Amino acid sequence: MRIPLSWLAESVELPAGTTPEQVHADLVRVGFEEESIRRFDASGPIVVGEVLSREPEEHSNGKTVNWCQVRVAPEGQRAADGGEDVRGVVCGAHNFDVGDRVVVTLPGAVLPGDFRIAARKTYGHVSDGMIASARELALGDDHDGIIVLSRWGIDAEPGANALELLGMADTAVEINVTPDRGYAFSVRGVAREYAHSTGAVFRDPAEAVAPVPASGFDVTIDDAAPIRGRVGASGFVTRVVRGIDATRPTPAWMVSRLQLAGVRALSLPVDIGNYVMLGLGQPLHAYDLGKVSGGLRVRRAAEGETLVTLDGAERKLHVEDLVIADDSGAIGLAGVMGGESTKTDDATTDVLVEAATFDSVSIARSARRHKLPSEASKRFERGVDPLVARAAAQRAVELLVELGGGTVDELGSELVAPWAPEAVRFELSRVNGLLGTDYRDDEIRSALEMIGCELVEAGDGVLEATAPSWRADLTRPADLVEEAARIIGYDRIPSVLPTAPAGRGLTREQRLRRRAANVSTAWGLTEVQSYPFVSRAQLDRFGAGSEPVDGAAAPVHAIRLANPLDGEAPFLRRSLLAGLVTAAQRNVSRGLTDLALVEFGAVFDPEHVRLGTDTVPPLGERPSDAVLAELDGSIPKQPGRAAGLFVGAAVAKQAGEPARAWDWADALDAARVVAGAVSAELVVRQGAHRAFHPGRTAELLVLVDGSLEPVGVAGELAPETAEAVHLPGRVAAFELDLERLIEVAAREPEVAQLSTYPAATQDLTLVVDRAIPAAEVLDAVIAGATASGLLEGATIVDDYRGAGLGDDEKALTFALRFRAEDRTLTAEEASEAKLAGVAAASERFGAKLRD
Repeated sequence: MRIPLSWLAESVELPAGTTPEQVHADLVRVGFEEESIRRFDASGPIVVGEVLSREPEEHSNGKTVNWCQVRVAPEGQRAADGGEDVRGVVCGAHNFDVGDRVVVTLPGAVLPGDFRIAARKTYGHVSDGMIASARELALGDDHDGIIVLSRWGIDAEPGANALELLGMADTAVEINVTPDRGYAFSVRGVAREYAHSTGAVFRDPAEAVAPVPASGFDVTIDDAAPIRGRVGASGFVTRVVRGIDATRPTPAWMVSRLQLAGVRALSLPVDIGNYVMLGLGQPLHAYDLGKVSGGLRVRRAAEGETLVTLDGAERKLHVEDLVIADDSGAIGLAGVMGGESTKTDDATTDVLVEAATFDSVSIARSARRHKLPSEASKRFERGVDPLVARAAAQRAVELLVELGGGTVDELGSELVAPWAPEAVRFELSRVNGLLGTDYRDDEIRSALEMIGCELVEAGDGVLEATAPSWRADLTRPADLVEEAARIIGYDRIPSVLPTAPAGRGLTREQRLRRRAANVSTAWGLTEVQSYPFVSRAQLDRFGAGSEPVDGAAAPVHAIRLANPLDGEAPFLRRSLLAGLVTAAQRNVSRGLTDLALVEFGAVFDPEHVRLGTDTVPPLGERPSDAVLAELDGSIPKQPGRAAGLFVGAAVAKQAGEPARAWDWADALDAARVVAGAVSAELVVRQGAHRAFHPGRTAELLVLVDGSLEPVGVAGELAPETAEAVHLPGRVAAFELDLERLIEVAAREPEVAQLSTYPAATQDLTLVVDRAIPAAEVLDAVIAGATASGLLEGATIVDDYRGAGLGDDEKALTFALRFRAEDRTLTAEEASEAKLAGVAAASERFGAKLRD
């Protein structure tokens, strides 16, 4: 909200010399956040001039200009810029004549847009200044030419300061108003708060108006079946003014105040409505009475009904929209924007003024539904004083009579919204108990009375507080505590650090997640964090993360946001790899080509998402427990993942050693490091994934209750994938379901007793079909040899394919290590255990010993 200081001073005493910075500081003291200071962007010698002569001259370009002599200072005195009192000025406008008083910008003046005025030669003359228009002074979009002061209601002598006469010497302070304090969207409300802060005398502008009763105009509020238990309108005051001249210019003082307040001047009836709204906080609407058919009816929109609003757009109305209608149909979207069919224009003579009280929730929903925020809806949805409507309507009538030349008609309506607030029982001790302060009881009472509450003693330190009509937000004891703190002073709330309660520290899951991040970064990876929003192409390219895909990759189902930040990326991610690729692209494009990135974050499983935007509960009422449970149940699962991406060189080129690129083995090692950090052991076997190289992809598994469960993938991206995402060379990557790894990992690592007896090692070479994964053959050998209780370790040491074997065969060599805890093994015992492994591999895969 922007508040011109001259306007503020009409309702509260501002000490002489008060600066905008001081006003800001005083308003901050009562809970408003300062935003900025607003001034007119015009300075220098800008004065009143009297046109002494005007000689039209037609030039070769077809344009006719006026060569004028203008008095810019009293006769015989120096002008504001130190020059002569009469100046020659070239002017292209024609809406003035000899004897008119105009605004002259002399050399040295600076106009909005950093337009600097200087004497310059043009059209054969030296123009020693410029006669200004409203547009050039940023006072409006007047297309009729320069400002003739008499038409603006200003009578001043040549040389007078035009900025002061036009109200352009004024300054406005801008504050941020929180949603619960809608009363501060008016000069009236801010002036009252300034008085609370400084103790200055407040003069309520609403009390300075004496409403005159009116009747005879038919107004009906037809909301017999209120929507969601809320009545759309509770008050509707109308007044009629006849015989106005709508073409009269809005006076300069009003234009300047509207401009400083951030509202553009349009026409006299509209400007008066905006001026009263900014002053008293009550939105108004002016109808051309001659365009209204019959009386007005406040009702809900009919199915399929449409309305052309003042912005020229045709809007399809919703059955929950509250509309103003006459005999012809809807003529306004209540509390949001009026209709085109009954708007005032230059031909308007009779004006119907409306000051209504609408339900805040109904107006807020309509404004959002039609994406049509307005100054009126901003106030209605935050709450408007229901008792100020009569004063606001009367003030608008007075201004239309004074400035528009109209006469008051007795026609109107007097349906004033009822105000019957419930008293809030309030314990005085609650204030210090909640705030930790030492406020006295009399200070608390004084603070509540200052904001307008009526207090009744209920005994034993209990008050019954009734809020004023402009503070509908005060409904709970906590609200009154907040007001007491705000008025008495936040500076008296002590800064005391609370004593931390005893706790057990981080949970197991939190400790393991942190350990995984610490270990992976210590291993050499750089942790990054990416946005969770992805495009359809990224979804289909990287899938849902760790799941292998056989054959053609089907489109990935994902959660689509109703209102995404980026229309190109409207989905929530199913994999961390898309974000890592984007981070790598950004770094590579900036010359950082050697990368080892890791990310720990959540992905979003759409399986449980059932609610759409149409089933979201309405505002203004608490959903039932069943609805809340349904909402909780609809929140998607968000499992934690870990993923890494490797681009460029793992080892940089150096003297005596060539560069080595990252490859699938590095990705697999990194995945094992992350799993090991949470005490989980990965099982690796040949895998497949839509984004990975078909021959360089490992499926990562863990053993759960005797069976293997997939938890991730590691390897190299397919060359076409790397090319599609514009990453050079080989790109290695891994992704793990970290949450599942933490669930299945041993809570306490098993610590084996070291045997003091020597190990017996034996090699084993088996011939199997080439299609059989080596890891599965190793699993079979381990399973068979483990039965002896002597196997300590087994690894693959060779994979041979060539001479001496069939085209569809390969020879796998394993190194087996056996050890007993209580004795030195014999060669026969080790061989017997090895042959048990051979038997298991032979039974499962038809493996045979190689000669």
